[in-house]
Amino acid sequence: MRANEIKHEVDQLAMSEKLLLVEEIWDSIALSNDQIPLHEWQRTELDKRYVEYQQGNQPLHSLDAVHESLRTTYK
Repeated sequence: MRANEIKHEVDQLAMSEKLLLVEEIWDSIALSNDQIPLHEWQRTELDKRYVEYQQGNQPLHSLDAVHESLRTTYK
């Protein structure tokens, strides 16, 4: 099935069905996330940040603090 045919079929679904479909798609992607290619600079940056986190050099923020910051910034 081609992308435009799939989109047409999705357009026919109820909102609740669309949300379930999106969840299924994300779950499918998550199961194969080791297949998602990373550029070498991305891998290097992630490795650097992980080492900083392990050493306690990365400040951590609670989810509530992050949400509040985003709400304040993007009112």
